[in-house]
Amino acid sequence: MHDDRALVENRLKRVLDERIRPAVYPASTPLDVAVWHAPGEPVPVAEGLTASPAPIAVGDAWGAPWGTSWFTVTGTVPAEWAGRTVEAILDLGFDENMPGFQCEGLVYRPDGGPVKGLNPRNQWVRIGAPVEGGEEVRLHIEAASNPVILDYHPFLPTKLGDRETAGSEPQYRLARMDLAVFDETVWQLVIDLEVLGELMAELPVDGARRWELLRAVERALDAIDLQDVNGTAAAARAELAGVLATPAAPSAHRISAVGHAHIDSAWLWPLRETVRKVARTASNMTALLEDEPEFVFAMSQAQQWAWIKEQRPEVWARVVKAVNDGRFVPAGGMWVESDTNMPGSEAMARQFVHGKRFFLEEFGVENEEAWLPDTFGFAAGLPQIIKAAGSKRLLTQKISWSQVNKFPHHTFLWEGIDGTRIFTHFPPVDTYNCSMKGGEIAHAARNFKDKGVARHSLAPTGWGDGGGGTTREMVAKAARMRDLEGSAAVVWETPAEFFARAEAEYPAPPVWVGELYLELHRATLTSQAKTKQGNRRSESLLREAELWAATAAVRTGFAYPHERLDRIWKTVLLHQFHDILPGSSIAWVHREAEKTYAAVAAELNEIIDDAQRALAGNAGSGELVFNAAPHARNGVPAGGAAMAPAPTRGGLRARDEGGYVLDDGLLRVEIDDRGLVVSACDLRAGRETVAPGQAANLLQIHPDFPNMWDAWDVDQFYRNTVTDLVDADEVTPGEEPGSVRVVRSFGRSRVTQVLTVEAGRLDIRTEVDWHETEKFLKLAFPLDVHADRYASESQYGHAFRATHTNTSWEAAKFEACNHKFVHLEEPGWGVALVTDSTYGHDVTRTVRASDRGTTTTLRVSLLRAPRFPDPETDQGLHRFRHALVPGATIGDAVREGWFLNLPERRVPGDAEVAPLVTVDDDAIVVTAVKLADDGSGDVVVRFHESRGGRARARISTGFTATGVAVTDLLERPLAGTAAPEPAGGSVAVSLRPFELVTLRFSRS
Repeated sequence: MHDDRALVENRLKRVLDERIRPAVYPASTPLDVAVWHAPGEPVPVAEGLTASPAPIAVGDAWGAPWGTSWFTVTGTVPAEWAGRTVEAILDLGFDENMPGFQCEGLVYRPDGGPVKGLNPRNQWVRIGAPVEGGEEVRLHIEAASNPVILDYHPFLPTKLGDRETAGSEPQYRLARMDLAVFDETVWQLVIDLEVLGELMAELPVDGARRWELLRAVERALDAIDLQDVNGTAAAARAELAGVLATPAAPSAHRISAVGHAHIDSAWLWPLRETVRKVARTASNMTALLEDEPEFVFAMSQAQQWAWIKEQRPEVWARVVKAVNDGRFVPAGGMWVESDTNMPGSEAMARQFVHGKRFFLEEFGVENEEAWLPDTFGFAAGLPQIIKAAGSKRLLTQKISWSQVNKFPHHTFLWEGIDGTRIFTHFPPVDTYNCSMKGGEIAHAARNFKDKGVARHSLAPTGWGDGGGGTTREMVAKAARMRDLEGSAAVVWETPAEFFARAEAEYPAPPVWVGELYLELHRATLTSQAKTKQGNRRSESLLREAELWAATAAVRTGFAYPHERLDRIWKTVLLHQFHDILPGSSIAWVHREAEKTYAAVAAELNEIIDDAQRALAGNAGSGELVFNAAPHARNGVPAGGAAMAPAPTRGGLRARDEGGYVLDDGLLRVEIDDRGLVVSACDLRAGRETVAPGQAANLLQIHPDFPNMWDAWDVDQFYRNTVTDLVDADEVTPGEEPGSVRVVRSFGRSRVTQVLTVEAGRLDIRTEVDWHETEKFLKLAFPLDVHADRYASESQYGHAFRATHTNTSWEAAKFEACNHKFVHLEEPGWGVALVTDSTYGHDVTRTVRASDRGTTTTLRVSLLRAPRFPDPETDQGLHRFRHALVPGATIGDAVREGWFLNLPERRVPGDAEVAPLVTVDDDAIVVTAVKLADDGSGDVVVRFHESRGGRARARISTGFTATGVAVTDLLERPLAGTAAPEPAGGSVAVSLRPFELVTLRFSRS
């Protein structure tokens, strides 16, 4: 037989495009349209419904960037359509290739009841099935004219990302506003042909099944009268019935389809627009659930559920009903789908506390899975946090985006730094926006790496990023692939049902130990520095606010601000979303974030000040030093307050060769006349820190123009070109005693640094007035340390990474994340660099020809200047603080990191404050002291082993505890875990490396 595949396939494409799809709506009549453009920000639904619109016609322009237009469409169903199915086709000017990324709408009835959302892949509204004819139609559309930021030529700088700079030029033209007859038979034929055509293209040419499908499609096309598609569609479907009924092979891959709409809580749109995106999507999905009895839909991010409840009660009522029916499923158990690299220990824990508590309180539902399809890599401390929150599973897809190494598993156990293991699944479909195309389903089956021992995978199905969700076309395609020869078998299931199947069939999956590093989007650790600083500062202030408010509540009866802290935590957690904290959102988002963080800081400082004044006693008789760090400092206990002298700063003298010397008796630092640190001698060990012939505190600037994803990516070739900023405008004694001030100018920017030595560490305060474009600023420390690995702090511990590039896996980690410290160590001696706000860094090593010693260079990432999606990223004034700590053990690194991030507070008063909780082993770090969330007055203490070893300690309470329980993160007693026995006001604990423990002390 001659090979006529191309002939039939090309015929199928043209007939579908030009004849069959247009015949889905064989008759139509225009609707009358009027519009009211809301001034400024979106208005309440009631106001939009009662506004006075003006006429507008199809083809007319509408919609300034970020505007809201309320369309009213009216018409009458023609009498001759009686007995037919009729839909309204409402095309706002959509581009079908951009669901979620352009204009959208939510359709309302005149009484304010939501009908469904409109987007480029979902333009219809059912009027009746069947209609009687003569019905009056009146619908209202709340339409958002969100501009296209990520266009066909992506990553071009645009001012559309902020309402303040976007202008007022209309963005769209009305394309179609009709009533139309919907031909169900033709629509079903379209789905039949799409499924078979897409499947056919994935099957081997030498297999019989491909040719069976080809011939069936050919017969169906022969059966269609192209001048009467509607009259012959049933005959064409009959020709396809046989091949659609052939069952799948028993060995076929099994796919659990989960209705899904990954909605970024902010990205190429502001937070306020996400509220509406969620309402549109939820309206669509509740409507689809009513029409499709097998379909299930899962939605994560408790914040988005809360937005619907608080701001769209008419949509919320429908959601609640669907949840109670078991088909609209809360997923993930987190407040938002956050970044997991940068959030601090407590913040990562509170993502689960607030997320799980919302679903428990609203629906009595407890999720066992973390649902993070789009997060940019996963810190090694996360498994323990997931487990401590009462969950045991993780789903993500993003690791498939890695550029260098293909991850070896799709289903596996992920082991974190403490040994906790979490059952983890990466959907082999390699997208969280699966649309049920044959190519996607075939890719999932072929790509699945666990063949032979497992055969189940999950497919998150629906338009996402900007929302929209699953469509009726996707559901129809899945129905045909439920049991279809040549295809994987598709069934709608909840995440819990999938995981139960996957765990049952794969009881001993492989284990991956350590972080799940994404070999992409590494620059998200640096972009939008002020957003990152706001996050770190908020985390520190929340710790202080809880600690001092709890202490004052127990000691003085101070009113613990439960509601305020709850609200502030949720605000901070929201801004940890994986396109806000990583700095990859539009200018509007980051401008608002800066204002929000300032308001958060003001309110938390007010809570802290009120609590400390309540504790401090007589304000006129002295000064107390409050120490919120988890280690004693300058004679002040951890979590307490005492009279204490100001710390002594090292002395300053001129250096013989030019420059200055800072010396506090523990550390001697030499700064040359370029303002560079050419020596940092640990006087206790007699050990030089800076590599021979090198200079530390060296600012370096690189060109930074990645191949794509500007705010997200830094490509390795950036290192090929570097400029050392060694020329100084000024190197002088600083205004503060014992300090050196260094000023440099470069490009259009200026840097001022102040260096001091205190308590054996070199403190570096850097102020950058940054006005560069597409540049990357680093601060380098070449260290005389021979180490094949280094530690960087993560949640509840630290992770190790290689300093070498033996393998492609190690080489790919050329930019990595730290929290408060990075630590390098030889046996017997180490050095730490601690930071108050930066996260990105790199570590490289060379061997010196002069003495064959090793220079290990640690560089912290300060600033970038990408132009997409915010063309003004990081422009302006920034302040950073770092400290170099020679001779530091890992314990010293932990302690100094806390000290830098939680500075002492000096408060007038004379009443020394004993800590609520003390620990007799510095290896155990207390990360939270607070009152229980349930308002009982119980004291909750969370702590972990911080050095990677075993620890035994006594936890003592500075109050009378009547009982103690070991709890999960939600402060619920852990089943099967014996409570420690109190003895003499303390309890004994024994911790494995990095183990996290929460104790709840009850009070009389």
